[in-house]
Amino acid sequence: MHRDPKGRHLADTRAPSTGSRTAHFLRLARSKRDAFHTSHAPVSPTRLKQFLRIARGRLA
Repeated sequence: MHRDPKGRHLADTRAPSTGSRTAHFLRLARSKRDAFHTSHAPVSPTRLKQFLRIARGRLA
């Protein structure tokens, strides 16, 4: 452990925050995210059967 001459630990001598991390977080929270794609296309009966078969765990 290193201590400065004033008796405080180096981890306690951090400069005060300017709030830039919070500003970046809020900017990202307000922006539209394309992380999750949702399809709005209608589902065909064949595709629905395939999904149900997979959900039940049956093979081909």
